[in-house]
Amino acid sequence: MAQYSRIEVASVMKEQGMVPLFYHPNIELGKKVLKACYDGGARLLEFTARGDFAFEVFLELNKYAIAELPGMIMGVGSITDGAAASMFMQMGANFIVTPSLREDIAVVCNRRKVLWSPGCGSLTEINKAEELGCEIVKLFPGSTYGPGFVKAIKGPQPWTSVMPTGGVSTDEDNLKGWFDAGVTCVGMGSKLISKDILKNRDYEGLEELVSATLSLIKEIRK
Repeated sequence: MAQYSRIEVASVMKEQGMVPLFYHPNIELGKKVLKACYDGGARLLEFTARGDFAFEVFLELNKYAIAELPGMIMGVGSITDGAAASMFMQMGANFIVTPSLREDIAVVCNRRKVLWSPGCGSLTEINKAEELGCEIVKLFPGSTYGPGFVKAIKGPQPWTSVMPTGGVSTDEDNLKGWFDAGVTCVGMGSKLISKDILKNRDYEGLEELVSATLSLIKEIRK
């Protein structure tokens, strides 16, 4: 069962401005990555459930977060149907992120008041997602649309909250482009938790990068 309501999760997303994305099949490595992100100031993490038996990894990571990292909000990404969403919510997922807009996922998440963020690529999809109760829309892949798309839709729809994923980096110009366009937060995967960091087990470097990125976002939004 989720520890946080969708409103609480949305509030933290807006406050932090960044959701780290991560997947690795090794549970112990995952715990170290999670701890590094937490120590760097992140209070959200999206576990992208893309591998075989990913549910086993998420279950252990979420148990670890609940026991050892107070205030850390764990969610699951790459969810493609309502059944998978239900399974991960049974494991305590506090938010569900999807690559596309699916009503079956909206229904099961809304029933439990769990935040869900669907991947959308048009104003029509965004409107449909909001009609289904979506708080924060995922713009995916962000690199395909860019900040200009966000700025354009925020004109007629200033109430729309957008989280681009894909095409977001820790670079100041990149982040400034997105936040100046009006995004609520950004999802950041390999540009933050890189293959080199994982290969070298550079958890201290990851902690520093997370801290620096959150500080940069805070400065940009002033």
